[in-house]
Amino acid sequence: MGTPRRAALRAAVLAALVAAAPRPLSAQASTYQLLQTFSDLLNQIRVNYVDSVTTQHLVRGAIEGMLASLDPHSYYLEHAQSERLDAWRAGRLAATGIVVEGVEGSITVLAVIPGSSAERSHVAAGDRIVAVNDSSVAGLEAHTVQARLLGERGSRIRLRLERGPRLQPDTISLAVRCQDIKPQSVSRSRALAGGIGYVRLAEFNLDAGRELRDAIDRAAAGPGPRRVILDLRGNPGGALVAAQDVLALFLSEGQSAFRTRGRHPDANTDFVIRHNGRYGDARLVVLIDENSASASEAVAGSLQDHDRATLLGRRSFGKALVQRPFLIQPTGDEAWLTIAWVVTPSGRVIQRRYQGLSAGQYEALAGKGGAAGDTVEALRTDSGRIVRGGGGIAPDSVLPEPVPLPLWFVAASDSALDDAVSDSVAATLPPDAAARAAWIGAASTWASRLLPPLLDRVRRRFDIAPRPDTAQGARIARILAARVAEVRWGPDAAQELLITSDPDIAAAAAVLSRPRSAGPPR
Repeated sequence: MGTPRRAALRAAVLAALVAAAPRPLSAQASTYQLLQTFSDLLNQIRVNYVDSVTTQHLVRGAIEGMLASLDPHSYYLEHAQSERLDAWRAGRLAATGIVVEGVEGSITVLAVIPGSSAERSHVAAGDRIVAVNDSSVAGLEAHTVQARLLGERGSRIRLRLERGPRLQPDTISLAVRCQDIKPQSVSRSRALAGGIGYVRLAEFNLDAGRELRDAIDRAAAGPGPRRVILDLRGNPGGALVAAQDVLALFLSEGQSAFRTRGRHPDANTDFVIRHNGRYGDARLVVLIDENSASASEAVAGSLQDHDRATLLGRRSFGKALVQRPFLIQPTGDEAWLTIAWVVTPSGRVIQRRYQGLSAGQYEALAGKGGAAGDTVEALRTDSGRIVRGGGGIAPDSVLPEPVPLPLWFVAASDSALDDAVSDSVAATLPPDAAARAAWIGAASTWASRLLPPLLDRVRRRFDIAPRPDTAQGARIARILAARVAEVRWGPDAAQELLITSDPDIAAAAAVLSRPRSAGPPR
């Protein structure tokens, strides 16, 4: 599966079907003739092709080609792969915490689950997976690679990653441990200065609405109307009903959450808010980025359409489809077909266009907007602001991208050099609350205390001379400082440090600290 020879065979089968099909006399005759053509061609290849190939091999190639001709996300799941994913959902297999997607012909990390072993190994969204357990993933579909990122608890999966420019990428190998990852929508929450509540929603599990409500109640419990930062960065999506539950906390009875639109009547559903939201009067800022996808885009787009939130960050991923598995007999395999698009209240189609585009052209538009024709139509929010669809959700204000980590730092992390540095500094700090507060607020000193010993260890271990620029040094120092806080004062201290030193969260807090302006958010 996925070899050049198989791809050539699949292309030959599909091309021959198109070229050899006789002119249809009727819908019924056309179907019969096409099936007869396929059968004849199958036999010719099986008997006369230069290499020996099986009928199963040929039919599977034709199936994959047929699904690929529909859209980039419909796919075929063999029974063995389906069973492996079912075993993970049932808790019999563990995971690395990596969510992948096909982007520009590569298996790309879309999201890293907070608290997972992949996050601790500094696997980052945008990394391209080259090999899993020393086997190349070239030509494989994302769902196939996703199944390979599962394993027995405690086992390690070896990854080879690329990062940076495609023509001159940095390459690194590391091992990520498989662990139980408890389904949890809210990964971080914190009460910030000025009575602002911060909540990060990492994914949309079925309990997302309840988890978010409880987190906001804890984090934004000050007097007066609540002020909330909802962080959807890196959120790959999840259940649409969970997205509706989240929106129900902020919207009013009768307002549209979003809707799905497909060819079959059963695919058309209007998601409507049934009661006034618990936080209907809260001031809200939503953070999104190029890895916010699916249900997270539906939530962000709906809040923007209703002028209910200010969106900060970067354009979202641009994938908002409804898919459904169909059981295929007699093998027990599954065909996952796209049955509907997700549409925001103003009428925006979030999904970027795929018709008329090659796979490479489509994937290149991830997080960058749709094709030119998709964004021409001007739609309007409740207050009349112009918004456009067809390629994700554009924020109201754009924030700069975070600086990428250098590959030598990822290698140092895989060798535990970063932990050695952080642990040694942690041992020098007092365990009391005053020392904790002083360390969390000491951003200006993190680099001077943590970078020199790390760079020295990297020079001695790898025989290189790392020279991080100012931005890279600041990001590495922040990561090391969080490790110091966790070792000395526990996970809550690390979480507080990461949240209070995040520039995107600081920008969101600044918006909420300004007086409420008349009219829609800007």
